Amino acid sequence: MFPGVPNHSFIVRFRPTGPWRFGPDTGARDRVDFVYHSDAAFSAVTAAMTRLGKLEEWLDAAAHAQDGPAVRFSSFFPFLGDHLFVPPPRHLWPPVDSAKVRYKGARFVPISLVETLVSGNEINEDRWSVDGESECLMPAEKNLHSGPFRMTLRSNVCVDRLTAGNVEVHSTACLEYSRGAGLWTLVIFASDEARAAWEEPVRSAFRLLADSGFGGERSRGWGRSEMPEWEACAPAPEALPAPEATERGYWLLSLYAPADSDSIDWRRGNYATITRTGRIESPARWGEPKAASLMIAEGSVLLSAREPRGAARDLAPADFPHPVLRAGFAVAFPVPWRTPA
Repeated sequence: MFPGVPNHSFIVRFRPTGPWRFGPDTGARDRVDFVYHSDAAFSAVTAAMTRLGKLEEWLDAAAHAQDGPAVRFSSFFPFLGDHLFVPPPRHLWPPVDSAKVRYKGARFVPISLVETLVSGNEINEDRWSVDGESECLMPAEKNLHSGPFRMTLRSNVCVDRLTAGNVEVHSTACLEYSRGAGLWTLVIFASDEARAAWEEPVRSAFRLLADSGFGGERSRGWGRSEMPEWEACAPAPEALPAPEATERGYWLLSLYAPADSDSIDWRRGNYATITRTGRIESPARWGEPKAASLMIAEGSVLLSAREPRGAARDLAPADFPHPVLRAGFAVAFPVPWRTPA
């Protein structure tokens, strides 16, 4: 399924029990992101490890280890039934639009289609359609009548208890998931030893987060799911084949912040950047804004002599009592690189 994925890796599925919200970096309440980014997932797991009494051990293993993190997470992407959706490799998407399918309207494609793309095979346009609400390329199957989610607005009323009768109505955007749909992430342990040490704590953290919520508006019960489902990830070949490929690129399924030891050829490749902001969730000082970070977005394809590693950056203000980390560890897979025509 994933080229070159280690044997000690798992797909984890979350089946939402209500709305989820991933706030855009603009902060607009009437907008929502479609992806729960890997840096937010790392922060959520770190908060859960605090509640489980494993914070210092977790940070030593997952953020400060000299030989790389013991555990990495991809971003959370949608799934529907057996179909896992991913941002396609940017150097291969979109294909030339057909008379039937507007491919550039699709932000996510089934992972089964990626092998077709990197092999250079033609896509059968009769088998696909774009769901405009979720921006997913959907297989033409009788049991799939809609995409995995849709964006909706939920109305809220703020009541001023000090001034009688003063109310303010506002709306908040959220994602509502179809029956049989949800979000998935890839959990990669660095070694068998790392898996033995951290599989059960990570499972516990995900169970805690499924009950307490991911993302925004958790106080309203948003972001919750059924108990997470773990599935061992069978590795695909070392790299997906493409006869005309002359180089290897690395396709990202996480946000990425370069480590000092990474050597990326920034003059080439096909990548996009994203600016990440947010607020600090710490008992020390809750709600302070995080410094903005420029990161490489999911779906980007980087050219490098070896697999990118990534790093965690400390964003704590000068007088903050502890580090505030933004994880940019790479979850990247080798794909053949073809120079765009």
